Parts: sequence; C-alpha cells; structure tokens
Amino acid sequence: MKEKVELLNDICKNTLVENLGIVFTASGEDWLEARMPIDSRTCRPDGALHGGANMALAETVGGALSTMLQPEGERFRVFGIEVNGNHVKQARGTSVTARGYFLHRGRRTQVVQVEIRDEYGTLVTINRVTNMVV
Repeated sequence: MKEKVELLNDICKNTLVENLGIVFTASGEDWLEARMPIDSRTCRPDGALHGGANMALAETVGGALSTMLQPEGERFRVFGIEVNGNHVKQARGTSVTARGYFLHRGRRTQVVQVEIRDEYGTLVTINRVTNMVV
C-alpha cells in the first residue's frame, strides 16, 4: 500500500493543487505537511506570495488531513465549510510549508489549524479550516 503522502499527491494530479505546485511532503498520526513554491503560479504581479495562494494551500492541507484520517472502507466526503487566515509576514525564499493539525476532531465536523512558514521558519500565515464530513 502506498504511503499516505504518495496517495494524496497521486489523487491531486490535474487539479488546482498540482497547478499551484503543492506537494504533500510528510504526515503523522494526526498532522499533515505540504510545500508550495513561491513562483509565477503563486505570486502577485509585484513578486510577493499571493494571500489567496496561501489560503488555497491551507484549505488543501486541512481538507486532506480530514480525508486521510477517515476510517478505511467507509464512504464519505469532506467539504470545507469555512477557512480563515491571518497573513502576518511576507514570505521569503523559494517555498512555503504548511503544517496542519486538529483543534477539534468530531465525527461530522472537524477544525484544523494550519501554520504556513517560509523556508527560514518564519510564520507567514495562520489559518483555521472547518470541514464537514458527510
């Protein structure tokens, strides 16, 4: 069986996730990480990382975390019902890494905190993603 991050990367082919260059890189018992480049796909015209790209990264990690921790063999779908974020610093370098972990893991509603840091470890954006599992 493929590792979870490999499976997530496979199912994201030909989607917004792949188009933004987002790659899942690591996972644990109740957390997930992904990396996104800082390049022409994710930047504003002035070269700064676009806040909307950060929000897409956060929702991607939050939704994938809820999805990967559902019981195998059960039919379910995960829908993001709210995402919010605070951009606290401009990203530097060539990529950012998002790490998501659960604040609340209910049967039907889950809340994931996603911290996005640049390659120097500086906190760039803090997000909260609320998912509904149906």
